[in-house]
Amino acid sequence: MAPVLFFSVVIIATCGLIYELIAGTAASYLLGDSVTQFSTIIGCYLFAMGVGSWLSRYVTKNLLAFFVKVEILLGAVGGCSAAVLFLLFDHVHSFRFLLYFQVGLIGVLVGIEIPLLLRILKDKFEFSDLVSKVLSFDYIGALFASILFPLVLIPYLGLIKTSFLFGILNASVALWVLYALQENSPLNRLHKMSAIAVIVGLTMGFVYSDSIMGYAEHSTYQGKVIFSETTPYQRIVLTKASRDLRLFLNGNLQFSSVDEYRYHEALVHPALSALHDPRHILIIGGGDGLALREVLKYTGIKTVTLVDLDPEMTRLFSSNEMLTELNRNSLLSPKLGVINRDAFIWLKEQAGEETRKKYDAILIDLPDPSNYSIGKLYSISFYHMLHQVMTPHSLVVVQSTSPLVARKSFWCVNNTLEAAGFNTTPYHAYVPSFGEWGYVIASEQRYTPPKNYPAGLKYVSFDTAREMFHFPADMAKVATKIQRLDDQALVRYFDKEWSEYLVY
Repeated sequence: MAPVLFFSVVIIATCGLIYELIAGTAASYLLGDSVTQFSTIIGCYLFAMGVGSWLSRYVTKNLLAFFVKVEILLGAVGGCSAAVLFLLFDHVHSFRFLLYFQVGLIGVLVGIEIPLLLRILKDKFEFSDLVSKVLSFDYIGALFASILFPLVLIPYLGLIKTSFLFGILNASVALWVLYALQENSPLNRLHKMSAIAVIVGLTMGFVYSDSIMGYAEHSTYQGKVIFSETTPYQRIVLTKASRDLRLFLNGNLQFSSVDEYRYHEALVHPALSALHDPRHILIIGGGDGLALREVLKYTGIKTVTLVDLDPEMTRLFSSNEMLTELNRNSLLSPKLGVINRDAFIWLKEQAGEETRKKYDAILIDLPDPSNYSIGKLYSISFYHMLHQVMTPHSLVVVQSTSPLVARKSFWCVNNTLEAAGFNTTPYHAYVPSFGEWGYVIASEQRYTPPKNYPAGLKYVSFDTAREMFHFPADMAKVATKIQRLDDQALVRYFDKEWSEYLVY
C-alpha cells in the first residue's frame, strides 16, 4: 500500500500545481496584467493550502476513506476549473469572486492531502524518513508540472483540456487506491462508483472541450468565431460578422477589417512619406501583415524585417485566404524576412553586433502595454537599443494607445522616448473601432511632416495629417513617470485608465 501512496504523492502534487497554473493563466487571458494575476492567485492558493492543512487535524477517523473523497472532489472541481472560468466570465457579476473562490476551494483540498498521507503512513516508517520521502515526491511532482505546463500542455492541449486531463488523474488516484485496498465494503463500492462517474464526466468534457471553448467564445465575442487557437504566447481568436473580420489576442481587439486601414495608414505613412528613398524597414510586432501591406506601397523598399514573437500569427496571416486577401499577400513578399523571436532579446543581440544592420524606418506595432511582458518593449531600455540600429535620418513610430481614454499612458510612451534621447512628434487618428488612437514618431533629428503621400490611400492625406498633429486640451501633454524595466509605470497607467473607462 505504501508504494501506491508514494506514487500518488507525485500525481497529486503535479495536479495541484497544474490547477494553480491554469487559474493564473486563465486570469491573465481574461483580466490582463499577468504579474498581478499570478501573484494574487499564488498567494490565495498557498493561504488556502494552509487552511486545508489546519483543517485536516479534525479528520480523526477513516483517514484513507477521507483521502479518497478528497481526491474525487478535487478531480471534479479542479478538472472543471478552466471550463467554468471561461464559460462564466461574461455571465457573473463578480468574476474575481468566482476565480478566488475556486482557487481557494482547490487550495483547501490540496492542503488536506499531504497531512492525511503523512498520518496514514506514520506507523510504517520512521517520522524523519517518512517526511523526507513524502516531501521529496511532492517536490518532484511540482517540478514535473512546472516543466510540462508551458512546454507541452498549453501548446498542444490548451487550458480546458489540460484541466479535464488532470482532473481525470486526480480521480484515478482515488480509484487506484480503492482497488489497492482490495476491500469490497458498501462504502468502498460507493466511492468506486463516484470516482468512475467523475472520470467518465471529465472524459466527456475532455472530448468536447473544443466545443465548450467555442461556446464560451461565441457568448463573449460579437459575430461568429471562425478561428481560435491557444499558442504558447497568446489566445488567437478571429470573428466575422457580415463584412467585419476582427482579430482578438487574449480577448483584446487588435483590428476590425472595416476600419483597420485608418490605423495602419496612420501608423506607416506619416513616417515613410517623410523619408527620402527609404530602403530598409524594420517592423516590430505586426504579425498580421497589415502594416507591412502599407510599407510595400513604396516601390523603392529593398528589404523588410518583421520581428513577431508568435510563429502561429505569421503562419495564419500568410496562409488563410481571407487574411491574405486583407493584407494583400504581404507576408509572402520576397522582400520580407520574418523573425519569430522576442523583440527585446533580438534587438539586444543586434545592438551588440559590430556589423549590425541599420534601418531607415522602424515601425513598432505591438499590442497595448496591458502586462509586464509587453511593457518591457515600451521601456527606456528598449528605446535606448533602437539608437544602435538607426541612421541619423531614421524614423521610429510607436503605436501608443489612446491619448483620450488613456492620456497618461500615451504621454508616458512619449516621455519615455524623450528620456531615451529622441526628438518626439506625437500625433493621433480617429479609428472608429478604437476611438482616438495615438502614435509617436521618434527621431535623432527634428521631424518634418511630408507634403505628399502615396496615391490611393483611403484616409491619410496632407489635409487629414495636419489635424493629426494637433492635440486639443483634453489630450494635451501631461507629466508622467518614465517606463523602466524595474518600475513599469506605463502598465499601471494603462490598467487604471482603461479599467475606469470600461466601467462606463
